[in-house]
Amino acid sequence: MPWVDKDECVGCGVCVEECPVDAISLVNEKAEINMDECIRCGNCHEVCPQEAVKHDSERIPQEVESNVEKVEGYMRHFDNEEEKQSCLKRSMNFFKFKKTVAEKTLEQLETLKKG
Repeated sequence: MPWVDKDECVGCGVCVEECPVDAISLVNEKAEINMDECIRCGNCHEVCPQEAVKHDSERIPQEVESNVEKVEGYMRHFDNEEEKQSCLKRSMNFFKFKKTVAEKTLEQLETLKKG
C-alpha cells in the first residue's frame, strides 16, 4: 500500500488529480491517502514529481520497530517476569495470527491469477 512521506510532499496535488478513485486529498497542504478507498493502482507513485509517495516495503523496519516498542510497552504493565512472558506470548500469537491470515489471503489471491 502506498504512503506519503510528509517531509517530501510539497502539496502540489498532482496525485490528487490523478487518483482514479479520489482516495487522495490534501490535508494541511500535504497529500493524504485514504487506505479504505485506495485500490493500489500505483498511479500516485508514478505521477508524484517529488517521489513523496512511497511503497510499503520502505517502511518495514519502522513498522517492526513500532510493533516491538508496543509490546515492550504492554509488558511494562506487569510486575513479575511470569506475567511479562505471558504478555509476550500473547503478543507473539497475535502476530502469528496476522501472518497466517496474510499467508492464506495470498494463497487465495494466487488462485485469481490462474483464473
